[in-house]
Amino acid sequence: MGRAFEFRKERKFKRWSKMSKVFTRLGKEIVMAVKAGGPDPANNTKLRTVIQNAKGAAMPKDRIEAAIKRASNKDEKNYEEIVYEGYGPHGIAVIIETSTDNTNRTVANIRSYFTKSSGSLGTSGSVSFMFDKKAVFRFAQGAFDLEEMELDLIDFGLDEIAENEGEIFVYTAFEDFGRMQKALEDRNIDITNADFQWFPATTVELSPEQEEEINKLIERLEDDDDVNQVFTNMA
Repeated sequence: MGRAFEFRKERKFKRWSKMSKVFTRLGKEIVMAVKAGGPDPANNTKLRTVIQNAKGAAMPKDRIEAAIKRASNKDEKNYEEIVYEGYGPHGIAVIIETSTDNTNRTVANIRSYFTKSSGSLGTSGSVSFMFDKKAVFRFAQGAFDLEEMELDLIDFGLDEIAENEGEIFVYTAFEDFGRMQKALEDRNIDITNADFQWFPATTVELSPEQEEEINKLIERLEDDDDVNQVFTNMA
């Protein structure tokens, strides 16, 4: 059925339903993109991608424009993207993607969440070797034929393609993100979301009670304003 079905979508969409948090996260991504490559999306691939994601999340146009304008101000604070790794209860591997303007605050918070959950924050590379980092593009199914699209996109790094609930998911290797984005744009495909996600090479089966412990840790992490995404190898 494709990698799209490996996600615990209900949990993710529940978090994303908190629109103010989503818009705050996207605003930070816009700031980082503008500071890294300028305010013109035509010449800034990263900014163009974030704007696509913002529109896909129904972020108002005026908020997008305000974030770009704010980011162009040299006095606007910058954010740093940091990936944290650790082990939750029952040896479950956890990867946390963050964007922060205060690394001391962020690492202290994340360490406390692990400690409260009987887990431990690890060092860089301590669990990421168990995962594959993939680029994921999402857009409306429309009238696309998956078999034809698969043949068309394979030369641009297509790893897998899947359809779910009226949407198409296109997966590529991390390093093929730019090539695939351009290929989809050249075909006038309206991308609603494009990001990077971590897929475990193998998963760990847990009892319902053990899963609940992991989910409590995930909820603690995702409630933190500095945290963008959380990935685990829980089945």
